[in-house]
Amino acid sequence: MQRVMIIGSPGAGKSSLARKLAALAGLPLRHLDAEYWLPGWTEREPAAWQDRLAALVAEERWIIDGNYGGSLAMRAERADTVIFLDYPTALCLWRAVKRIVTTYGKVRADSALGCPEQFDPAFLAYIALFRSRKRAKIARLIELFRGKTLHFTRPSQADVWLAGLAGRKR
Repeated sequence: MQRVMIIGSPGAGKSSLARKLAALAGLPLRHLDAEYWLPGWTEREPAAWQDRLAALVAEERWIIDGNYGGSLAMRAERADTVIFLDYPTALCLWRAVKRIVTTYGKVRADSALGCPEQFDPAFLAYIALFRSRKRAKIARLIELFRGKTLHFTRPSQADVWLAGLAGRKR
């Protein structure tokens, strides 16, 4: 594993898994939320975003977590591993609400500077509809992907996999 993309619904735990994997594998970690947003939750201009994304995926080694559907193909071209956190909607919603409550008003480590956690009903609606609206695109990407694919449907599966990696590091 040298270039790993971690995808899945918001609230699935992509960033948490990415941090743990980066620590175990010694790979540089890039959070797309931190790369995409500018202070005040301002979106990057499309051309600037494409340039930034191209620079990230051109690096020799990385873990990139996040969805950003328009960038999936670009990342998949360079990735050697895709990890898909395909967790139940209720779990992702619960985790997102818990994150909002516990970090409200604070800038998380996986967010851009100047972008504090906020309550956004549209974001929760996006999570509620993620499986029905986005999962098919991800499934097609994985079907066509030529590298290693890890598809976890429960957090315990990812935990067991990480524990196995940690055991090999000893």
